[in-house]
Amino acid sequence: MRLILEALLSAAEASQWCERLLTANDGWEPGQRTAGWHARAVKHNRQLAVEAPLQRALTELVIGRLQSDALLQAAALPVTIHSLRVSRCGPGEGYGRHVDNAYMAAGRSDLSFSLFLSNPSHYDGGALVLESPTGEEQLRLPAGQAVVYPSTLLHRVEPVERGERLVVVGWLQSRVRDASQRELLFELDTARRTLFQQQGKSEVFDLLCRCYANLLRQWGE
Repeated sequence: MRLILEALLSAAEASQWCERLLTANDGWEPGQRTAGWHARAVKHNRQLAVEAPLQRALTELVIGRLQSDALLQAAALPVTIHSLRVSRCGPGEGYGRHVDNAYMAAGRSDLSFSLFLSNPSHYDGGALVLESPTGEEQLRLPAGQAVVYPSTLLHRVEPVERGERLVVVGWLQSRVRDASQRELLFELDTARRTLFQQQGKSEVFDLLCRCYANLLRQWGE
């Protein structure tokens, strides 16, 4: 299941962060330093160092917004949001076809996300391409929007042709490891919330709540 979070940051907030990042002279390092052994050859970007003040400030803000996003919480059931990176690609830079590592120092990667900071009119190329059995999806989202997708997918970032592409990337470890189970729980939760809005508390609503809670107990870790 792929989600678009449409207002994680406002367009003004994203623009302000881009200005701060593009004028920062210190803290940028080669992205290969954090790539797995099989991805280093195709990773051509720059990232803010973990200890950089801008990195800490921006990632703390993003984690807070993700934790308060109702759609993400219902669909992803995150235990932890971890390993955030601020990534920058200029002309000729990108990230070739790869799959994210299953485990990182801070947790398992069940879901990946990319928060787009740059206005898509400010750069050419740089599309995030997700591969699935139904084909490829190319994403160049408006500034402030984020996409959340299964970490199991092969994906790539096409080379930037003009301008600078700035994003925040990170990973989520879910309470429910299995993606199909997470999707069923999300659909069940959506159904009970819709029923409650339409009819209030009822016997059917209580049964849906019981089913949801017990499945989460059975499938959760």
